[in-house]
Amino acid sequence: MSKQAKKVVFQDIGKGLQQAVSDIFMAFGGGKSLLKASGNVFLKVNGIDFKPHVYTSPEVVEAVINYFYKEGAKKVYVIENSTQGNFTRLVFEITGMRKVCRKTGAIPVYLDETDEMPMYLSGLKSFIAIPDFVHENLVENRDDNLYISIPKLKSHSMTTVTLGIKNQFGLVHQMSRIPDHNFKLHQKLADIYDNIQPDFTIVDALEATNYGHYPAGAQTEKCVVPINLLFGGDEPLAVDITGAAFLGFGPEEVEHLRLAAGERLDEYRPENIEIVNQSLFDERKQNFSWDLLEVFPEDVTILRGKTRCCIEGCKRNTEAVLEVFYQDFAGKGGFSILMGKDVNSEDVDRINGPVHIAGDCAISDNYQKLKQRIGKKMITRSPGCNNLAATVDGLAKWMKIPPLKLVPLNPLKSLSLLVQAKIGGTKANIPPVLKF
Repeated sequence: MSKQAKKVVFQDIGKGLQQAVSDIFMAFGGGKSLLKASGNVFLKVNGIDFKPHVYTSPEVVEAVINYFYKEGAKKVYVIENSTQGNFTRLVFEITGMRKVCRKTGAIPVYLDETDEMPMYLSGLKSFIAIPDFVHENLVENRDDNLYISIPKLKSHSMTTVTLGIKNQFGLVHQMSRIPDHNFKLHQKLADIYDNIQPDFTIVDALEATNYGHYPAGAQTEKCVVPINLLFGGDEPLAVDITGAAFLGFGPEEVEHLRLAAGERLDEYRPENIEIVNQSLFDERKQNFSWDLLEVFPEDVTILRGKTRCCIEGCKRNTEAVLEVFYQDFAGKGGFSILMGKDVNSEDVDRINGPVHIAGDCAISDNYQKLKQRIGKKMITRSPGCNNLAATVDGLAKWMKIPPLKLVPLNPLKSLSLLVQAKIGGTKANIPPVLKF
């Protein structure tokens, strides 16, 4: 692709979402020209969680669905596999995504309820498990189907930003996300992109999240910034690099984008990408931070290892949950957290109360001696690298938060949806719900 072909279109939503969506696609020839042999459209939304401000706006998804049905699409599928600790059927119910599908005639696909197929990652030289639905439609029959990524504009406490390429992590089954959710995460994202690339990315920039992708509700005013834009293009990496620049990050600062570009990074520098409606970019550009605000309980002792305390895994995964549980659910303190390798042994020896050990490195170094000294019942563990379900379970226990209170639904409704997901064959990695 030539430098001249890299184009990203920004549109204000002042004339309505439907008009903004139409204007963006028309800049690339219109929906009819984008449709492929099957006539089917696959929309990968960002539905990691039902927490406000972290998922793709259903209104944006509805506008894209309506646009493509009007342009002659045969079927439109809305697909996602939510983050660990959740199951997609629940997330779609709470966020209103299922309601949008029902209203428009789109077909929701809960990828956690599909069978597995292996995918080889050439950079990591290992396999991951992806849904067979993804393999059939976006790998095996890729040339016949239109695939569009619709991420939400966010900074990210583990990957700097989360845009179209990071959005594809939802194409991986949850248990297959845990390995390499450490310093290797950037390569994993680049490898997934090497295997599967969207035909088009349209970014939900109605608002953007600062200080990470999962802000506590108590921090909404500081972390959530109205932007009132959509932007997109047919070159996914160009869209992501432009989106990162819009948030204040250069391509070298976003490791998975640098790896995805490889030797062609210079081609994707912002100066080599045409921005249509440049004034919107310039006027609303942000200068975000991807780090957490670190508002933690004062009586929680966090012991971080000198090595392998990866921000892409155990460190920021654990601390993001701690921050939200403390601020939004009145979570208690009075316990310790160990993470990483080579935690100071004298500090570990001073632990005499409840402790959560995050990650294989810290577990390997500290679990046995702590079990012998304070007892197994005083310890919770999160094995692997970013086992989010185990993290939620462990921190909820010590912070005295019943898991069902984390869900803004009647508990019976939540359990009903879980039963439906189980019947559907969900492979979601979720914490036990019937506790406390």
